[in-house]
Amino acid sequence: MIVFEKPHALTDVPFHYCPGCTHGIVHRLVAETIDELGIEGKTIGIAPVGCSVMAYNYFNCDMIEASHGRAPAVATGVKRAMPDNVVFTYQGDGDLASIGLCETVSTACRGENITIIFINNAIYGMTGGQMAPTSLIGQVTQTSPYGRDPNLGQGYPIQICELLATLEAPYYLERVTVNNVKNVRNAKRAIKKAFQNQVDGKGFSLVEVLSSCPTNWGMTPDKALKWIDEAMIPQYPLGVYRDKDKEAE
Repeated sequence: MIVFEKPHALTDVPFHYCPGCTHGIVHRLVAETIDELGIEGKTIGIAPVGCSVMAYNYFNCDMIEASHGRAPAVATGVKRAMPDNVVFTYQGDGDLASIGLCETVSTACRGENITIIFINNAIYGMTGGQMAPTSLIGQVTQTSPYGRDPNLGQGYPIQICELLATLEAPYYLERVTVNNVKNVRNAKRAIKKAFQNQVDGKGFSLVEVLSSCPTNWGMTPDKALKWIDEAMIPQYPLGVYRDKDKEAE
């Protein structure tokens, strides 16, 4: 009996991510969803700029590389040109919540029928660990060596799900994490629902995943997973921020 096997929607290319990074877990959940929904042949993924810039190597579906922050705009064009296809973006916080924030808000405001998987690890990963829009108050980064301090003009963390929940159009918004088995299972449920919403033509769905970055956090992988519980979840509470299915009940 087969207990577990690699999803067909994942290629055999080894991940380039750092040890302990949870991008690989989320990739697997996305691929499992594509397999289970039987949509590999009509799925188009949009890769961003950031740690997941080479996501096009890892998924067996068609992939497009977008300029930094522009994945939602590219996804909008693809979906409008080919409405029968399933289109998703896979973006980090530097990409989605900084240079791409306008694209994200505008796409959500229009209620585009796409799916966004948003990885929030509270730091710029690929470029060396600078402070991100999602970095926590007091968090030490390469550009906040004394800890993020709003009194120094460094602002406060941007909470994407809460921000988008103020808009009328988004259909489904949920924040999850993947730092233990229970949370991985819940993340899989949320990701599958976000893709199913698109298949059903319901509109814009975004799943935010709190993710670890042991390398730039300066932690061991196991400590990084604990830091998600201790520091990230208090700032970014898990849960559903919009679900029009439940609102209609």
